[in-house]
Amino acid sequence: MKFVKTLLAASLAVAVVGSVQAAVSPAEAAKLGSSLTLVGAEKGASADGSIPAYEGGLTTAPANFKAGDSMRPDPFASEKPVLVIDGKNVEQYKGMLSATTVELAKRYPSFRVDVYPTHRTVAMPQGVLDNSQKNATGAKSTNGGLAIENVLPGVPFPIPQSGSEAMWNFLLRYQGVTINSKYDSWNVDAAGVATLATTGMAFINYPIYEDLSKTIDSSGVYYQMKLQYTGPARRAGEAIMLKDAANAVEQPRRAWQYLPGQRRVKLAPNLAYDTPNPGTAGAGTYDDVFVFNGALDRYDWKLVGKQDMVVPYNTYKLTYAQDPKALTTPNHLAPDYVRWEKHRVWVVEGTLKSGARHIYAKRRFYLDEDSWVALASDQYDARGQLYRGSFAFLSQSYDKQVPDSTPFMIYDLVGNSYNINGVVGPYGGIRYIDPLGKAQWSAESLAGAGIR
Repeated sequence: MKFVKTLLAASLAVAVVGSVQAAVSPAEAAKLGSSLTLVGAEKGASADGSIPAYEGGLTTAPANFKAGDSMRPDPFASEKPVLVIDGKNVEQYKGMLSATTVELAKRYPSFRVDVYPTHRTVAMPQGVLDNSQKNATGAKSTNGGLAIENVLPGVPFPIPQSGSEAMWNFLLRYQGVTINSKYDSWNVDAAGVATLATTGMAFINYPIYEDLSKTIDSSGVYYQMKLQYTGPARRAGEAIMLKDAANAVEQPRRAWQYLPGQRRVKLAPNLAYDTPNPGTAGAGTYDDVFVFNGALDRYDWKLVGKQDMVVPYNTYKLTYAQDPKALTTPNHLAPDYVRWEKHRVWVVEGTLKSGARHIYAKRRFYLDEDSWVALASDQYDARGQLYRGSFAFLSQSYDKQVPDSTPFMIYDLVGNSYNINGVVGPYGGIRYIDPLGKAQWSAESLAGAGIR
């Protein structure tokens, strides 16, 4: 019996070790700071020079920026497109475009991609960069890539070895500590009619970045969000809050909802995965928010590799647009508001696990090498047909050393509709505030805020 117990213990130890992805070697990690930036991007320019070398990002505000303001002028407003892609020439460039972008160009004669000169504007605090470099040899993914351990606040895997590691880089990306913005979410239906879905106050907090010296607790919260709806009238007073832990297997997402008609806070475990997001009028799921969010457990993740892509980038005109009606044109966003640039991205593919449930059988994500933001994605149904596609709109908050991707959107290519969320321009832009007190992240705080 003693021999059997010893054998079982040894087998368990082997299984546990086998589920841990080892960090890269010191020799490999030495590339960080030399040929690679400290977050793992290629420092050098592309062979044709269309993607410039990285030189530290955009850290100086333009002359017309008012110190302390949350509306950030476009430092590249005077530039003109170097290339325009539309339905007439999209086949020539489809190798550099997401499948959704190609489909939109083919489907709508009014859709176009205005490609501007590339600027590698992303910059982050030195402490975040230093932690990212340390993580290369210290961080580990566990539970088959579903959890992490020994990770400092920063990019956990600057030299990713798997698709799940690249997705963790996205989930834990640096976006500041606490963001507070009033925003709109707009739906545009198949008839081209734009309708306000929600107006709300958003509080988004990454507690892991409150203390850069503290290793991330694998069972602790790395991301929490609270939304307080103020419009339209039918939704005024509603509120939701959710919290994600770094080990979703041990601690699944916790979510709460307050409905004024019921006058109570209740658990809302369905605010995750492929539950339809009512704010998108059926065009998106809860895990489509910010292109992707939540647990990784329903997909097998493959790191496809690096690719030069034309993606939305330095989208100041869109991010700070003050007239949502001008932005939300029929069939697609107004092309005049969307700036596209050529950048290197990591391509990650998620394939639905056998026995797992989700309306997307496959998802492909395009992660910016400089910020790890998911700039675009393509979602496929069980037949292998392109179903939906998402985009995030990246602009550097140059006064805060924060890469921001607050506005994001999804196209439903079957329903011929789309949703854009995080329209903050009408309400003063993107604000970074001190962390809220612990009481403000309690479920009870929703009832106090949810008043018509």
